[in-house]
Amino acid sequence: MNQEQTVQPSVGERTVRKVMRRIIPFIFLLYIVAFMDRVNLGYAALEMNQALGLSAEVFGLVSGIFFIGYFLFEIPSNILMHRIGARIWIARIIVSWGLVVIVTAWAQNAMHLYVLRFLLGVAEAGFFPGIILYITYWFRAREQARAFALFMTALAASNIIGAPISTWIMDNINWFGMPGWRWMFILEGIPAVICGVVTYFYLTDRPDDAHWLTAEEKQWLNAELAREQMAKQHQKRYTTKDVLANPRVWHLALIYFTLVVGLYGIGFWMPTIIKLLSGKLTNTQVGLVTMIPYVIGGLAMIAWARRSDRTGERRMHAAIPPAVGALGLIICAFTDDPYLSVLMMGVATAGIYSFFGPFWALPALFLSEEAAAVGIALINSIGNLGGFLGPYALGYLNEATGSMTASLFFLSGFLLLCSLLTLAIKRQTLVQHPETKMKV
Repeated sequence: MNQEQTVQPSVGERTVRKVMRRIIPFIFLLYIVAFMDRVNLGYAALEMNQALGLSAEVFGLVSGIFFIGYFLFEIPSNILMHRIGARIWIARIIVSWGLVVIVTAWAQNAMHLYVLRFLLGVAEAGFFPGIILYITYWFRAREQARAFALFMTALAASNIIGAPISTWIMDNINWFGMPGWRWMFILEGIPAVICGVVTYFYLTDRPDDAHWLTAEEKQWLNAELAREQMAKQHQKRYTTKDVLANPRVWHLALIYFTLVVGLYGIGFWMPTIIKLLSGKLTNTQVGLVTMIPYVIGGLAMIAWARRSDRTGERRMHAAIPPAVGALGLIICAFTDDPYLSVLMMGVATAGIYSFFGPFWALPALFLSEEAAAVGIALINSIGNLGGFLGPYALGYLNEATGSMTASLFFLSGFLLLCSLLTLAIKRQTLVQHPETKMKV
């Protein structure tokens, strides 16, 4: 017994480190490519809107229509991934969206963009919730917030990398008479196709398939994950129908909706906002300045998720960041100082991004693995409709008022609502597992 007590922790620590090193960097890279291909439209807008005659309202609709296709195919895609396997299904998703992004380079009018952005949503549907579900296949509840946050730091990294690359392409590449914004879609769509092929050969579906784990490590990991599954199933076994009718799942979906309004409202419009604040920056300089809020957001995201994992607390760690984000946007609306505005954009981005790690650890506290495939997809698909509302509302308000002030108040209102809805989660509605020491 004494020997087992000394060996077992070292096996666990070694296994968790191996899984972290093998999985997180790769899915991090995939999400960088995914998010870059999703929001590079915001950088293209610096030239594309004038070239195609798009008004602010039309651009907002072009930005948001992606999420309609995403919403319609999200749950079916996640169910298929659970049945077919992550390796094949995620590879299919990535190749599909890469091809759509490349074709977007030849769009000639708003209607072409409507169709292509809708198809991009259809192609990408299932990727994010699929990865969230995939993480639950490999990590215990106590490590999930950190795993989610490390994965989702790619949100910040994609903009830190994508902002200067996208704007540099627009300013410097005009091959064969095609303007830079068209080449941006081509050159940023190709990596997705390549990553999709690599995914098929690299990704491992389950711990039993991991040739990179020893038999002892597989046994330890499977035992730990099985113990958590048993604890959840003893509480209540949810069918797909139960999940779709579960008020707790819909509550989380509503919370995520309010947060995503702010996320994509800022994501698609930040380059334009920074351009308006300065009035003198080139596209490349706009890209460099845009990096600053995302650097702040990425660092805050990792630190906050680690704190959530260390304390085992989820609800307050998810409720506080949106309120901080709202404060940043409100101050930004009241100032004309470009330096303070960029700093407050950083505060807003930090608030929005710090929400993700603790929030995505919540569903796994009460949903079994099979139910989580549907529950996570439902939360993400409903929530991502906020990605339609946010960009479209900002375009409408910007065109109606002639400034971004009303738009910033609109986004801050949704972030405050997100914080209040998260605080409204009842502690007893989520399972607390003694072995994980998780606290809502």
